[in-house]
Amino acid sequence: MKHGVAFRKFSRTSSHRMLMLRNLVTSLIQHEQIKTTFPKAQDAARLAEKLITLGKRGDLPAFRRAAGFLLNQSLVPKVFTDLAQRYAERPGGYTRIHKFGNRPGDNAPHAVLELVDNPRDLRFAMTARAVGWELLGKKVGQQGPKAVVASGIPEVEDVIEREVETGLNERGQLRPITRRNLQKVLKYRGEEGVEKLTKLTEDHVDTLLAQPLALKEIVAAKEKKNKSFESLRLKAGQTVPGGVRSTFHLAQGALGRDIPGRSRWFNRQKLGVDKTSVWNQI
Repeated sequence: MKHGVAFRKFSRTSSHRMLMLRNLVTSLIQHEQIKTTFPKAQDAARLAEKLITLGKRGDLPAFRRAAGFLLNQSLVPKVFTDLAQRYAERPGGYTRIHKFGNRPGDNAPHAVLELVDNPRDLRFAMTARAVGWELLGKKVGQQGPKAVVASGIPEVEDVIEREVETGLNERGQLRPITRRNLQKVLKYRGEEGVEKLTKLTEDHVDTLLAQPLALKEIVAAKEKKNKSFESLRLKAGQTVPGGVRSTFHLAQGALGRDIPGRSRWFNRQKLGVDKTSVWNQI
């Protein structure tokens, strides 16, 4: 009978395995975002959650247990001050795991393990980009790119505050999945979180507006053999705000490489760029 097989062994002895997990949790507390394999991230997250719970308890036995677990003793005050204050209102779920593809070589599944609401929160940044993309796409479809370039989107903070109060089944300016992520990342952040998300959204909107305008300069620079704008080209499957063609349609046959001297029958089609009519008005 298989007893005592609840947790992963990682092909290590118990002492080696526990030291490895303690090292991962120590690095997580120090940097608040680490990259490791997916199984190790799952086990390290379980221990990090318990460690932060000790920090929220704040008594002497909890302090001694945390000091005996962490490999770097200078990080113990951080657990009982900064992290305990950050997660004071949060009942649980202090860590988040993002899958990060597979590792070259052994093809092991990679993952990014991070503390929730850390200064480099990936979910927070991705939500800000999604909000900026959707607001800009609607604005371009309604007013055209010239008006949006001249005025921008000044009401970003008002839209974010309204969407936080809007229910998932109610009609708003954002998609339901984006509204749900917005409400989750701002639930325990307060007014500072709204201001930071607004700034990230506005920065991403400015980037999205500048890229299609720079594409016109790329076309002109191509005739002069100027390669300074090569980094601004659209990638395979990339579209512009307000685009009407699907990403899958744009990416079809895009990854083929033109080989000099080869017959055209062996070459794939080049990348399709979303030449949406609204952007041709600039």
